[in-house]
Amino acid sequence: MKAIQISGLRQMDIVDVAEQEMKADEVLLRLEYVGFCGSDLSTYLGKNPMVKMPVIPGHEVGAVIEKVGANVPEGLKPGMVVTCNPYTNCGKCASCRNQRVNACQHNETLGVQRNGAMREYIVLPWEKVIPAGLLDTRTCALIEPMSVGFHAVNRAQVTDIDVVVVIGCGMVGMGAIVRSALRGATVVAADIDDEKLTLAREMGASYTINTKTDDVHARLLEMTSGFGPDVIIEAVGCAQTYQMAVNEVAFTGRVVCIGYAKTDVSFQTKFFVQKELDIRGSRNAQPQDFRAVIHYLERGTCPVDRLISRVVTPEQAPQAMHQWEENPGKVFRILVKLKN
Repeated sequence: MKAIQISGLRQMDIVDVAEQEMKADEVLLRLEYVGFCGSDLSTYLGKNPMVKMPVIPGHEVGAVIEKVGANVPEGLKPGMVVTCNPYTNCGKCASCRNQRVNACQHNETLGVQRNGAMREYIVLPWEKVIPAGLLDTRTCALIEPMSVGFHAVNRAQVTDIDVVVVIGCGMVGMGAIVRSALRGATVVAADIDDEKLTLAREMGASYTINTKTDDVHARLLEMTSGFGPDVIIEAVGCAQTYQMAVNEVAFTGRVVCIGYAKTDVSFQTKFFVQKELDIRGSRNAQPQDFRAVIHYLERGTCPVDRLISRVVTPEQAPQAMHQWEENPGKVFRILVKLKN
């Protein structure tokens, strides 16, 4: 069967790979749409330290169940529209012992540490297959990245009395904006791109800040009556935004970090103590986060078409990746359509 493979620096090819054998507790999925993640772009650019090369990318999945094994529960049937939980968990490490399997020490994510979903068919354990209710397969490809943002809001323990700043309005950041707004928080979206900030308002942000042109500190103090925001969620992954989060959050506030900074980050550590901050990492997502995103998308209020920048065929994928590299700030999600 055909698959997309990243085999080296800026090298993406269509390759033939063997079909996987399906065991009794596994499900065969027919892939229809798979999204390119920021981690896939990093892999393509040779900047992803976690990837095992060469690799078939893809973990943002919209698929249909083709076949189920003999031991698969009756709730999963051929013809169902599904997405998948693309993370593994060992069941033995400290994270798994604490039932936080999303942060498994030995996690292998589809398309990163193991071959992913940009192929015609994939076999997965039934526990990793998530029914998508009323959604179509195209919309399903947005569930995983939004669930990462939803999980960060859980980590921040956001409530209706909080002012929440989300730095970075990509797909993950949009997920954080949506769930914070759903919880009744006052949401401030921060980004360098005005088009993304406009969309962030449609997704639930009450205020926006262009971090390139606005005085961030002054704006945040104005919005919060001088206190600063209760929560800042960092969804970019660079030194400046990490520092901004620590500097701008209120005393006794919460900072949640999603993005992987590519360089070392220096902090005024006095803020950690003086503000008595809670600084938390947020990795991947848990099953309940996937369910929450599906529930939100089923409402039909999400501007799905505006979150999908482009749909391409496998043959067009290398060109699309090159264009994304040239203008990364203007892309939400590129989807690969694997079935006509």
